Amino acid sequence: MGHGHHHHHHHDHVGGAADVPPALDLTIPDGELSASDVSRRGFLRSAGLLGAGAAASVLASPSSPAVASPASPQGLTWLAGDHHIHTQYSSDAQYRVIDQAKHGQAYGLDWLVITDHGSNAHAKIGVEKVNPDILATRAELKELLTFQGLEWNIPGAEHATVFVHPGRNEVDVLKRFELAYDGSQLPATNTEAQNEAAAIAGIQFLGEQVRARKVEGALFLANHPARRGIDSPHEIRNWRDADPTVAIGMEGAPGHQAAGIPAPNGRGGARGYYDNNPSAASYPGYPLEAYRTWGGFDWMTATVGGLWDSLLAEGRAWWVTVNSDSHVNYLDQSDRGPNSNFEVNGRYNDPVYTGVVNTGAGDFWPGFYGRTNVGARTRSYKAVMDGLRDGRVWVDHGRLIKNLDARVRVAGASGAGTPLGGVLRVKRGVATELALDIDLQDVPNWRQFVPVLKRVDVIVGTVTGAVTDKDTFTAPDTKVVKSFEVSARTGKLTVRYNLGRLDKPFYLRVRGTDGNRTQPGLMGAAVDPYGPALDAVGNADPWGDLWFYSNPIWVLPK
Repeated sequence: MGHGHHHHHHHDHVGGAADVPPALDLTIPDGELSASDVSRRGFLRSAGLLGAGAAASVLASPSSPAVASPASPQGLTWLAGDHHIHTQYSSDAQYRVIDQAKHGQAYGLDWLVITDHGSNAHAKIGVEKVNPDILATRAELKELLTFQGLEWNIPGAEHATVFVHPGRNEVDVLKRFELAYDGSQLPATNTEAQNEAAAIAGIQFLGEQVRARKVEGALFLANHPARRGIDSPHEIRNWRDADPTVAIGMEGAPGHQAAGIPAPNGRGGARGYYDNNPSAASYPGYPLEAYRTWGGFDWMTATVGGLWDSLLAEGRAWWVTVNSDSHVNYLDQSDRGPNSNFEVNGRYNDPVYTGVVNTGAGDFWPGFYGRTNVGARTRSYKAVMDGLRDGRVWVDHGRLIKNLDARVRVAGASGAGTPLGGVLRVKRGVATELALDIDLQDVPNWRQFVPVLKRVDVIVGTVTGAVTDKDTFTAPDTKVVKSFEVSARTGKLTVRYNLGRLDKPFYLRVRGTDGNRTQPGLMGAAVDPYGPALDAVGNADPWGDLWFYSNPIWVLPK
């Protein structure tokens, strides 16, 4: 079994991912395969692991985003960011772009996305008017990568971050997308089927703009997916299948975390504003527990063996992130400028100082609490988008840890291994291991205490292939297989965990906590004995329990 200890551990880099087997390489016609490869391809197709039924699977093709060449730890720069931030160009927010950007940079962010709400005013005025402010911010804060995006009202569903690579067509592409596909712009008489089709068409439109070289990249991430229960499992799968190079994941934890700070010091509400109940628009299969956060994280992500795991068990590359969703920030002392007319101008006047401390606000400044850490090969817009698309991502709250490097490799190998989001292919019977290195936190976070990591969980699930029911949201074979208690307070935690000899395809992900609040997961103590606790409305201090989550790594037979 594995062991945990802390010391410095160095690896030499071994390059190149394993070659894709001919049976999995859909660029090779059936007629050019050997009889055994034809047989294997037929089996994989019948299981839904190849072809159209597996459009978003890590097994789909060698060009799948998840099939990435392993990178050495020295080859990646971890860039912290936030993809969900509002400004005075949103009807329910107030800050200038430069306000959000300067705070984000001061709180340690390397990249961020401005995502004002899709609306009539934004589609017709705001999407264009905010651009000069973003360009000015890029010029003033050259070390901060500032993307322009928007928060899409997904037709018939929740919201999503949509953003594009900077360039001369960024406004044009976003404006055409919003006017044609934002839920606020579509007929109120649309049927459920029409709305779901419009969402798929919108994602496909973004992919078409990339292929037409209008923009260098476009990404979609579903925001606060379980908040109102209206993002059904089949919709999430359909978004991913619409274009896996665009629709890449969801918020693993929502913003608005300050909303849980108990009164009288805070709002005394629910973390993420997750205080809802099922409605007529909600997916009826979701349990009531889905409408609350768990240790600050969305039920879809926090539940071991739940919806996120059901996607990963199919082999779907679907990543999780965290962010601020900053609109109006806790303890700030400003308000919207006087004489504002949002509907006419598409923006509020610049904020003004009030001298009144806002303890009722539900948000933190970008970077103050949550961060999405992306393994980028260079410090550039393209590298951040590539890292997000490839799943080289881990997330944390409250700066629980300083850094994380997780890889899977052949047991005993000296190479760096396959990083987060990647696929390691080995022959059946070959033993593999998890190599996990965590830099423990030794400086105070922005709340002025040094977080202490107490436990790391290794979560493993079998890759079972495409589901027959697209509304599946459980993965019965996924569970916590090993927990490491952490006694060290500083330095590096080094874990080497033997995953055994490969007999069936699987994936793994890791999770860590300060251990302050835990309870058995929704699937039972045998699946997740010490998972995050259900957050109680009115008593859910976001600083009271901190967690990190990694994205997955798959191990598949050659």
